Amino acid sequence: MTELLTSAQMRAIEAAAIASGQVTGLELMERAGRGVVEAIFAEWPELRAGSFRAVVLCGPGNNGGDGFVVARLLKEWGWEVEVFLYGDPERMPPDARVNYERWVGMGEVRDISAKDFSRDDFDRFWQADLVVDALFGIGLARPAPLLEPHNYVLHRLFNDSLWWVGKQDPAKIVAIDQPSGMCADSGRELRDANGEGPDEPYAAYLTVTFHRPKVGHFLEDGPRFCTKLKVVDIGLAGSKFEDCVTSHPLRNGTYLTRSPEADFEAMQRLRRAEGGHKYTHGHAFILSGPSGRGGAARLAARGALRVGAGLVTVGCPAEALVENAARLDAVMLRVVEDGAALDAVLEDGRIGVVCLGPGLGTGAREAGLVAAALGARGAERAASLVLDADALTILSREAGLFGALHGRCVLTPHGGEFARLFPDIAEKLAVPATKGPAYSKVDATREAAARAGCVVLFKGADTVIAAPDGRCAVNSAHYERAAPWLATAGSGDVLAGFIAGLMARGFSPFDAACTGAWLHVECAREFGPGLIAEDLPEMLPAVFRRLGV
Repeated sequence: MTELLTSAQMRAIEAAAIASGQVTGLELMERAGRGVVEAIFAEWPELRAGSFRAVVLCGPGNNGGDGFVVARLLKEWGWEVEVFLYGDPERMPPDARVNYERWVGMGEVRDISAKDFSRDDFDRFWQADLVVDALFGIGLARPAPLLEPHNYVLHRLFNDSLWWVGKQDPAKIVAIDQPSGMCADSGRELRDANGEGPDEPYAAYLTVTFHRPKVGHFLEDGPRFCTKLKVVDIGLAGSKFEDCVTSHPLRNGTYLTRSPEADFEAMQRLRRAEGGHKYTHGHAFILSGPSGRGGAARLAARGALRVGAGLVTVGCPAEALVENAARLDAVMLRVVEDGAALDAVLEDGRIGVVCLGPGLGTGAREAGLVAAALGARGAERAASLVLDADALTILSREAGLFGALHGRCVLTPHGGEFARLFPDIAEKLAVPATKGPAYSKVDATREAAARAGCVVLFKGADTVIAAPDGRCAVNSAHYERAAPWLATAGSGDVLAGFIAGLMARGFSPFDAACTGAWLHVECAREFGPGLIAEDLPEMLPAVFRRLGV
């Protein structure tokens, strides 16, 4: 998996590399600046071919130093370049100051923070072909510079949309590390103490970051601010300096979920062994609601079957048996009226996982089913469970049942369900971010998993999966993996089925959640616009063929 770094982790890696004597801060800054220029030319090849006009906005830290390198390189390329500085050059870090001095030998530096900076000065920005935001980057820990009214340029820059500036061909906006005003650790917009912020924070056309993507590039509004993300290698990949981030990366790091093709164990589990039979590949049991409410469970069952469970059974009340039989063929049926009936079902040790919640209902019968599932076969032999939808509502109002959760459970809440299950955590997440690092969806999901004692998959385009031991992954449906068609009724039920089917096949709860979420997005991308939930399981064969399963 690709590791996502916090701003502190990135600074620690750079500091360790510099302290080793194998690279200097100036060399890293030069590589970063060259990487930005190369990314610009790769994105817009026409800019390589001639002389254009660039405006580079530099801040008081090392991000500003990167900006001065970009300005110098574009000037050497033959461009007309204007540079504006926010801050006092005398107080810049040493490496940034060196690059400031290098630029001063080539051109002027205008003070962007001056109170007498005019409207005409500001309007000149938008006459450029390219605007580079090197103001604050991942080092920004407060929103104040963006909101001070006397800073006319910054106030306009971060309160007006840069997508439309009255030009037919507006300036291309490139952000170094991240668009200024965004928290690198949470993807959230930084606001003042009153929760006030820019009316419409700008979005870069291209965001260029270094070494590894940052957590905030994939969370909350981060992808909207960044628009398109390019990660540039500055010579730190695979180095011993990464060891300073964490002694146990899989436990303490945050990762971006990736194709099972890159995970040998996942691929081996997805491939069916020769000579097996249906029980070799696991039995998933899906609980259904009453008549007229079985569609969600049927979607989950179809998902579990398509993802490779050898056997899938839907358990439903007797009144819903005919309805389900009319809609299901390869999926088996069994009458399950109450918790006692579920206890009897679970005496069959071949059932590998129970999925309950989709279309289940929230009455006394359903609470009894959740209780039976959580207490099945004694604490040491508890059933593996995927708890979704209505089961989460029941858990949120039954403290005793919540306390019965165990390490073989996966909870799959969306935002509203998460808030019901973990109201205090959700409240922390909802507080406006006034300084960095801000409390993030990763922080919230990790805290929830530790409290619940099981895997929590917090759904969204920025789905976050966390285990109680601290392992965490982000399954992002952004950038080149954008799949807005997943916002359709029933898609979450299919995801629950994917996870249940993978757990039935022997995946651990955390691995099943990560792999299921990745497959879920790939199925949506395979189908494309017009997707409905029923289409998702039917895309799995094409995705598996592409993986070579």
